Amino acid sequence: MDPSLDTWDFSSPLISLWINRFYIYLGFAFGISLWICFQIVIRKQLFIFKDKNSKDKSVPKATRDLMTNGYISLQKKDILVSGVKIFYGSQTGTAKGFAASLAEAVTSLGLPVAVINLQEYDPDDHLVEEVTSKNVCAFVVATYTDGRPTESAEWFCKWLEEASSDFRFGKTYLKGMRYAVFGLGNSAYANHFNKVGKNVDKWLWMLGAHRVVARGEGDCDVVKSKHGSIEADFRVWKTKFISRLQALRKGERKPCGGNCKKGQCESSAEEEPFESTSEEESGTEDQQNLNSVVDVEDLGKIMNCVKKEKREKEHQEEKSTLVRNAVKGEASERRAMITPALREALTKQGYQLIGSHSGVKLCRWTKSMLRGRGGCYKHTFYGIESHRCMETTPSLACANKCVFCWRHHTNPVGTEWRWKMDQPEMILKEAIENHQSMIKQFKGVPGVREDRFEEGMMVKHCALSLVGEPIMYPEINRFLKLLHECKISSFLVTNAQFPVEIRNLKPVTQLYVSVDASTKDSLKKIDRPLFKDFWQRFLNSLKALAAKQQRTVYRLTLVKAWNVDELQAYAELVTLGNPDFIEVKGVTYCGESSASSLTMANVPWHEEVVHFVRELVALIPNYEIACEHEHSNCLLIAHTREKPQAERIQAELEFNPRCFKIQSLL
Repeated sequence: MDPSLDTWDFSSPLISLWINRFYIYLGFAFGISLWICFQIVIRKQLFIFKDKNSKDKSVPKATRDLMTNGYISLQKKDILVSGVKIFYGSQTGTAKGFAASLAEAVTSLGLPVAVINLQEYDPDDHLVEEVTSKNVCAFVVATYTDGRPTESAEWFCKWLEEASSDFRFGKTYLKGMRYAVFGLGNSAYANHFNKVGKNVDKWLWMLGAHRVVARGEGDCDVVKSKHGSIEADFRVWKTKFISRLQALRKGERKPCGGNCKKGQCESSAEEEPFESTSEEESGTEDQQNLNSVVDVEDLGKIMNCVKKEKREKEHQEEKSTLVRNAVKGEASERRAMITPALREALTKQGYQLIGSHSGVKLCRWTKSMLRGRGGCYKHTFYGIESHRCMETTPSLACANKCVFCWRHHTNPVGTEWRWKMDQPEMILKEAIENHQSMIKQFKGVPGVREDRFEEGMMVKHCALSLVGEPIMYPEINRFLKLLHECKISSFLVTNAQFPVEIRNLKPVTQLYVSVDASTKDSLKKIDRPLFKDFWQRFLNSLKALAAKQQRTVYRLTLVKAWNVDELQAYAELVTLGNPDFIEVKGVTYCGESSASSLTMANVPWHEEVVHFVRELVALIPNYEIACEHEHSNCLLIAHTREKPQAERIQAELEFNPRCFKIQSLL
């Protein structure tokens, strides 16, 4: 072997490297590949971590806090709704009843609930606590006279109004508070319908509170009520509120409308503009505020939205007009005046309801005369036999809400006839049948005279003064004609708000007009009329009465400290209407009622009524005091042309030993 080969021994490092160069290249390639893979994994992990952080921002805090190391920790679960507080401001008790109903529904969810009278709540001390309490506050508030809050909610509303415009409170004072509002009102008072509910909603919103459900509006007017009655309006809103409450407990948020910019969705917002009503749907949240700054490229979208909204509004108006015309054309499609709730309330008061808008009731004087005792003032003044008198009305609705209403405003109100209409033949037939049925209940009752009982079964007089405004009934003239054909006399009472109807009214036995006050301010305060032009209507009604060729009567109801000091003004009204008779009666106290602030202090003594009458007669020529019924706290003033008839009636009644003592003041 060549010795030179020894210098190229395989033990030489260079030769070994050269011979094994393939493996070296392979190792380098493997290392580089491993390094590249490691870098890819690291970058991927960083990307996932960043993406997770960004997603966590859109996850509710309550949900993030629930997750700990891959499992849910029940100990750290957030309470999203700790309870519900229900505040109510009520005058007649309806709002209070709704609050109790809502509390019952909330209790069924297992949530703590508190029902609070706003009269007993101090917002200055406690309202700010609701910001951090995690309660949901529901406000059930009624609108009272002239759009004012009820007496119980007056201070709360005053405080809220002042706070919303006070810079010291600011627009974030109640930020974090969650609330909902349901208002009660009557759309017959168009200018003030649900004004209190709207204001409470607005003021809370201005202070930074968040609405959880759109404002509900209950309407006492069964014709215009969206769901047929105020009770149905409340049930619909209550269902929405309970549903929203369940969603809040689960941490659910309102779904995104899909029109927001990516990454800027405000899906968690519970608040809507304070002007929203119960009719507004979630789609309105996607509309942009035209007063805000917008990009030029977005202007086209906004204008399209405006045009679309305008077209929809015009379509809605056209649709509403068609609906109204259809309702006017077809009475069968109109709603009944007597709703189930109203039927229940009136039945408890002893009414026998007829059809969809009429009623009859047995007078206590009818019961008295059946026993051979005295009759009412109509018996004393005009010789009407009380046990043969049927008290009824073809219309339970009225255009006033008088403070001394002895039915406590259970009847509906309205300015025109918008309900279903029953035929007068059916009303009269069922009125007589129901009246006779109530008379029959006294057969065999101790003290009831048999001859009076037999006479009581034969109706000879109808007092159309039970409740409501009978002259509103479109077929009142046909009804009166049927009465007279049956040899039944008629006394009809109207509240002097329908002058045209008075002019068109066929002659009745005696036509009454209620003159509850002699000045515009006092009439508004006492009668609380629905019409804006109530005073002109009142004056026109008196003028229409003067033109009637029949026996007419003014009925004055004296309310102490309200309308007893307006003698000269009353005298001028007497000259305007020139009635045959004037009945002056002290107001009757019908017990405590949240619908009225009257007390026994407002009831004048009989001596005070007599004094008022004497002073009034001194101011009106050709009128004299004709008769008195002390038990009813009532006196009769007659025009001198009626004096002979009054003396004849008085003479006849003095021979009846069972009548109340009658003192002739002629």
